[in-house]
Amino acid sequence: MQFVNIHDAKTNLSKYLEQVSSNHEPIIICKNGKPIAQLTEYKQLPTRRLGLWHNKVIIKEDFDDLPASFKDFFE
Repeated sequence: MQFVNIHDAKTNLSKYLEQVSSNHEPIIICKNGKPIAQLTEYKQLPTRRLGLWHNKVIIKEDFDDLPASFKDFFE
């Protein structure tokens, strides 16, 4: 992990972007010696497919009814 100050990060942004993408190591950007931001590689999230559980999960009619034995714990 590499620490750089803001001025250096602005001056050499292209270099640091190349470094992050090739090394897969984050670069920490500091202001007055204190970390304030992290430059990391962007990772594309996998595409989510909708409807995979359609008609596989059934919610019963009495789902919201609390069993009598449990009511004592909530009163």
